[in-house]
Amino acid sequence: MHAPNPLDDPSADPFEVARTAAAELAERTGVDRHDIALTLGSGWGKAADLIGETTHTIPATEITGFGKPALEGHVGTLRSVLLPSGKRALVIGARTHYYEGHGVRRVVHSVRTAAAAGASVMILTNGAGGIREHWTPGTPVLIRDHINLTADSPLEGATFVDLTDLYAQRLRDIAHAIEPGLDEGVYTQFRGPHYETPAEVQMAKTIGGDIVGMSTALEAIAARQSGMEILGMTLITNLAAGIQATPLSHQEVIDAGREAEPVISSLLARIVAEL
Repeated sequence: MHAPNPLDDPSADPFEVARTAAAELAERTGVDRHDIALTLGSGWGKAADLIGETTHTIPATEITGFGKPALEGHVGTLRSVLLPSGKRALVIGARTHYYEGHGVRRVVHSVRTAAAAGASVMILTNGAGGIREHWTPGTPVLIRDHINLTADSPLEGATFVDLTDLYAQRLRDIAHAIEPGLDEGVYTQFRGPHYETPAEVQMAKTIGGDIVGMSTALEAIAARQSGMEILGMTLITNLAAGIQATPLSHQEVIDAGREAEPVISSLLARIVAEL
């Protein structure tokens, strides 16, 4: 029987839990500080092998506050990677999605742990549906802004955080310098786990969305609260409902991610090398 997750206790301080997790990471890896953190979503996993030398791989469930990923495509580990620059990257392969029903604290725990471990840059990646018809499956897109349709927030109480420039222009400029053809778009996070209806996709388009998915926005808010710079990247795994005529399936997402993985992982590795 697993011990209860401390984040499920409403009286617990989620930042203290994150500090405990970061201390455990430091003890397990012998690394006092990680400079960059990456959450690798569907299709982005091979980037962890390309950015540098993995010196430690830890099952996430062995670190306070983390749970087992519910979604195929997430490896369930935390990796400490030595970059060629001498900096350290923390690669998070253990994302908790909002639709799992564990609460927002669990969703953003990885981000808060990364911040507590010293990371000043948070790279958030995902696989999601595209609203623009010219975005074929396998297209990487930079996130320039988001719309949060979860009706929830990682901020608790009278905590006011400015999100005007949430996805850092500096980091997007670096990405554009490496791959000038990269498109940018507005990511729309729905609650999930059901895919969006065609009418919901049209709603997202009407209010300014270009991408629809089930992650990232809540994590980005938590990263900003923790003072990190954020780079968001989406792999378009399919055209969204109503944009494509055929029914959606999770297998389609997995297949598109697998096919695009070598190209987009190489792109992300080149971006990380410039940070």
